[in-house]
Amino acid sequence: MRGELKLTEQGEVLFYKYNNMETAQYELTLGVTGTLKASTHLVGKVVEDRKDYLAIMDELSRVGEATYRDLTERTPGFLDYFYEATPVQEIGLLNIGSRPSHRKKGDRSIGSVRAISWVFAWGQSRHALPTWYGINAAIQSWRGDDPSRLDKLREMYREWPFFRTLLSNAQMALYKADMNIAHQYASLCLDPAAAERIFELIRQRHDAAVQQIVDVAGIRVLLAETPELALSLQHRNTYLDPLNHIQVAVLRKLRDAQGEGESPWLEPLLRSINAIAAGMRNTG
Repeated sequence: MRGELKLTEQGEVLFYKYNNMETAQYELTLGVTGTLKASTHLVGKVVEDRKDYLAIMDELSRVGEATYRDLTERTPGFLDYFYEATPVQEIGLLNIGSRPSHRKKGDRSIGSVRAISWVFAWGQSRHALPTWYGINAAIQSWRGDDPSRLDKLREMYREWPFFRTLLSNAQMALYKADMNIAHQYASLCLDPAAAERIFELIRQRHDAAVQQIVDVAGIRVLLAETPELALSLQHRNTYLDPLNHIQVAVLRKLRDAQGEGESPWLEPLLRSINAIAAGMRNTG
């Protein structure tokens, strides 16, 4: 950082951030403040990250990635679950981005799915899986049953801004995810037994991630340190939850009518995708 900041914003984000004068001023002020803070190394000595913290983070990252890849690359039936329990294929019909949802048309491999479509689809179905999956295994693997290691993680949370921000973002993601609603999306899968097996694994990891993070943060519930954000998300869920149930019903109707010509369910589905994206805010 040398006194400059360049941002790339998604189209729908531009509207919410800059359409109103007050919110536009707030967002620009945040940008200026962040630029000033990040540029302080030009006028003063920056405290280097502690090597013991970095070593712990390396281990957490290694275990977290391995756990994530176990699910996404080595769990039988997972790819079918992704395509059937999320609206990823239908997202490709919506004129919402500058690029198609897949790099190669007709290629259902994970490598073909673009990153934004991957995150967008999991967010629509309230799994929010890419934002938190693996955290629980990483923390549990490192701390084990050793109280001194838990104290060390709590120290990192208090003193290291990077680690605190990481877990704060994970709290928001876990709060936005809703396993009851995600289960409704899982019911769309063609193989109920496989879907239930994969969903149950995700649900268990979600609950475990919540527990690990509140233990490290020393709080009772998610977002206890940011009650304003928790209240805002609660208000949003009042509108989001019914939209998700509507989307599941419309998805089922649309897929059942596949091959019967132009479906009357397509337009309501595309509207539901837009509506849920607006409510979730973190689309991709």
